[in-house]
Amino acid sequence: MASHKALVQAGDGPARFQQLTDADLPEGDVTIAVRYSTLNYKDGLAVLGRGKIVRRFPMVCGVDLAGTVESSRSSQWRTGDEVVVTGFGLSETHPGGYAERQRVPSQWLVRKPASLELDQTMAIGTAGLTAMLCVLALEKGGLTPDRDGAVLVTGAAGGVGSLAVAILAELGYRVTASTGRPETQEYLRELGATDFIDRSELAEDSGRPLDSRRWIAVVDTVGGTTLATAIKQTHYGCPVAACGHVGGSELPLSVMPFIIRGVQLLGIDAVQCPLPLRELAWQRLASDLPLAKLASTTSYRDLDEVPQLAERIVEGQIRGRLVIRVSQFKS
Repeated sequence: MASHKALVQAGDGPARFQQLTDADLPEGDVTIAVRYSTLNYKDGLAVLGRGKIVRRFPMVCGVDLAGTVESSRSSQWRTGDEVVVTGFGLSETHPGGYAERQRVPSQWLVRKPASLELDQTMAIGTAGLTAMLCVLALEKGGLTPDRDGAVLVTGAAGGVGSLAVAILAELGYRVTASTGRPETQEYLRELGATDFIDRSELAEDSGRPLDSRRWIAVVDTVGGTTLATAIKQTHYGCPVAACGHVGGSELPLSVMPFIIRGVQLLGIDAVQCPLPLRELAWQRLASDLPLAKLASTTSYRDLDEVPQLAERIVEGQIRGRLVIRVSQFKS
């Protein structure tokens, strides 16, 4: 029986490379020859055995994957189809993308947009999907490029934040980027940010139920007091998309922004996102994400480097998008 290499978290320390066989593949009706994955902060934690990312052991790490269909029992997919899989518990409850072969349910697959290369889909990954879901939610909430004012993006130097900055700027919005790292401002300016606010300004609670109006929309990747402050500073009837909680899961806020200003708080989920919305988001990413800017912030590394890269990304030493070449594993 043919074997393939995979980076496996056994629950007793950092993940280790193993040789797996078809008998180790999970249930599913589509088997994929994985060509690319990506490395996010969440991947770093899983590989290092930190946090509570992995919920079942042993587990192949990697929250994203892109590759070609190797075999299929589904009428929707044929051998050779190029596909993308993100979310649905990859690397948490279902084996993920750090393996040369993977098997998943057919309903998890998204067909690669024709205008994107397969490696570009992993430069986008879950981070880009989440950013676009935020933009779609803001648009549904009434945001249009002809409205005067600034859109705030918190955690702007992170994966979701930086891609949200690039998309919003490409669509014609004036973007204010919030970051605690002044050295990232030039990077964010290249992505399209025009103004900056230190994250400390949003992390302090004013103690007031409402603050002066500043934002026509918000993409928040932080949560906690930062999200509460952003909501209190949002203009009447405008939308706030919330997709992260690195700054805390509690929301220290009164109902005043909602019942006095009609602010819309929109929750974003990229894990169990319904397939039609997921497909729409990928279509919009293919048309609205500036690929030249994406390329300038993307680097490529091989799968055997992931354990060392995991330490660096958790320590905040990696900026931009990191695509992992799974099929070019070095023996």
